[in-house]
Amino acid sequence: MAYRLLMLDFDGVLADSFPFFRHTFNQLAAHHGFRPVAADELPALRRCGPRQIARHVGLPWWKLPRVARHFMQLMQAAPDSAPLFAGVADWLDAQLDAGQRLALVSSNSRANVARSVGEARLARFAAVECGSALLGKAQRLRQVLRRLHIAPEHAAYLGDQPADGDAAQCAGVDFIAVGWGYASLDGLRPCQPALTLTHPAELFSLLPPP
Repeated sequence: MAYRLLMLDFDGVLADSFPFFRHTFNQLAAHHGFRPVAADELPALRRCGPRQIARHVGLPWWKLPRVARHFMQLMQAAPDSAPLFAGVADWLDAQLDAGQRLALVSSNSRANVARSVGEARLARFAAVECGSALLGKAQRLRQVLRRLHIAPEHAAYLGDQPADGDAAQCAGVDFIAVGWGYASLDGLRPCQPALTLTHPAELFSLLPPP
């Protein structure tokens, strides 16, 4: 299906920041007082949503925004923390050159997004919403739709976590699940995605028809 608007998450969809997240997770745990995670726990946790993960490590929900801000600060201080997945830059350029309207809705900071995506490329997006709360993306998706005068049935959101699928459902847009990010595809199937992509190369199937 061709969409009038594709809305994109950043971490785990465009940028491969999970290795940096895995590297810094236990540092964040020690600093903020929640339980560290062993390597053998990761496969199971990648099938969980953020609330389940927070409960598993004993992280109070009210403390999550503080931890998220700390993570973004660590990312900003590490130049190679969020490289784009192979082929993503070419795909973004192909979409923009074809006239596809793109929007970015991410909980990460604009500075981190712009460093990876490129400010010039980001300036070509129809909308950029950064710094949204992890469970506040639905409101940002609706805001983008209203601002661009796009009906929900003509838009989709590409995400890699159950919270992204929930946000898409709340906003009334299709959810396109990607399997190369933070959550496994097993963890995303309950969100009933309209489309499932398993490798970044499959993004090119979303190019609009000539």
